[in-house]
Order: sequence, then C-alpha cells, then structure tokens
Amino acid sequence: MTIGWLLGLTALLPQPVADQTCLAATVYLEARSEPARGQLAVAEVALRRRDLGRYGETICAVVTAPHQFAITTTPKSFRIDNQNAWNKSWRIAGEALRVWELPSNRRSVVVPHADHFMRLDASADWAKTPLATIGEHRFYAVD
Repeated sequence: MTIGWLLGLTALLPQPVADQTCLAATVYLEARSEPARGQLAVAEVALRRRDLGRYGETICAVVTAPHQFAITTTPKSFRIDNQNAWNKSWRIAGEALRVWELPSNRRSVVVPHADHFMRLDASADWAKTPLATIGEHRFYAVD
C-alpha cells in the first residue's frame, strides 16, 4: 500500500480506526527501525499535540499538518512494504491510544511533556535542551 492510498482510506474509516491508521503510518515513517520505546515516544508526541489543540482536533489532522511529521514530507507514492514493521507500528499506535484514554495523571508515558522530536542528525532553532534521546531521535518540550 502507498501513503497516498492509506491517507485516502482514513477519510472513509470511523474516527478511532482512522486515528490508529494515521498514528501507525507516522510511527512507521518516523521510527520503524527504532525500538518500541522510541516508537511509543513518537506516538506520544502526536497525541500530546492533539491534546494541546493547536495542531488539530484528530490524530490525522495533527500528523498531516504541513511540515510537522514525515507523513507530509514523504511522497504519496511511497510504499509501506515492510509488513513486520507495519504490524509493529499498528500495535504501538493502538497501545499509545489506549494509554491516552486514561486520565493524564494515570498514564505511563515514555517522554513526559515532549511535543516535538527530531533525528539526531537534524537541527532547528527551536531545539534547545532535549528531554530525552531515544535511539536516533531527541525529544523536546517546546509548546
């Protein structure tokens, strides 16, 4: 399946399934080679941004906001062809969504307060002191 096909499909899915699909695609594109902890941290950033309300009201709106996540910078023809990595991304997205259903004071999170991340080989003006480094990503509290 391609990213374009998958994003088109989310418009037809019920919201909980669309959210998991968009979150899984984001985890796949951003962190498929990372350990589960790093993948969960990426998912947490998207969920935290949804809670902030400045990036969109749904996970799909958050992850498809221009230039925020790889899902918007990856060609729509990009094929999701690693089935094992996709299955893991789907499970991680589901787990993160289940955790996020809990009250905020009962959530067990990987990187509390992180609302941004970037690869170790990238830089940005907003990136000051990272909260954590997991695998190939640094996580930040910016907002």
